[in-house]
Amino acid sequence: MPVALITGGSKGLGRALAEGLAGQGWDLVLGARTAGVLEETAREVRERYGTRVAAVPGDVTEEGCRADLVAATGALGGLDLLVCNAGALGAEPLVRLESLPLEGLRQALETNVVAALGLVQEALGPLRASAAGSVVVVSSQAAVEAYGTWGGYGASKAALDRLAAVLGEEEPGLRVWAVDPGDMATDLYEAAVPQGEEYRPSPRSVVPAFLRLVRERPAGGRFTAAALLEPAGPDRGPFEVRR
Repeated sequence: MPVALITGGSKGLGRALAEGLAGQGWDLVLGARTAGVLEETAREVRERYGTRVAAVPGDVTEEGCRADLVAATGALGGLDLLVCNAGALGAEPLVRLESLPLEGLRQALETNVVAALGLVQEALGPLRASAAGSVVVVSSQAAVEAYGTWGGYGASKAALDRLAAVLGEEEPGLRVWAVDPGDMATDLYEAAVPQGEEYRPSPRSVVPAFLRLVRERPAGGRFTAAALLEPAGPDRGPFEVRR
């Protein structure tokens, strides 16, 4: 069975991706900070889909946690897909740059960029050994558009996009994709911009976009889930997506 490692895997998009991949027969290593929630998610996915699911609680910004995550994939036989989904906002709710705590910005950069690169470095050996080694980093529209109060978070995601693009150049044997899933009903988004009456789609609604990437394995690049969910037309190739 192929093996995927998903950070931020206990709830929201991470859990939705875990369920989607498990439904396709993938074994999983899930990481998150809250041990109880993570263990419950792993148990439910394991029982529902019959795949092997290892739960590794911890903070991905810590070197030891990253080593434990990759070691857990080795116990399952290797690593074929790394999903860097763990994220931090920098301020909850989001604030204008004039009020953004510098420590909050450091936290967003440490979680969204530095930890992601550290995990990639830890995982490169098994990813290179896989015939279908792939990396997905979860991006955001805030990485490419200027939205008030999203400056710190957007800066961290823009940096993550650039790391993913360079990684794809340096590791031609891997597929490296940055994916903007769009607005979703997640705890992270609720903390960023309290919802009120605004409708936001479920993270499950974008899982088919990620599964399409994994299934069809296009060249690396930056993709939006919305474009990946559109059927290919006669005048547009399957991966001529909006950036």
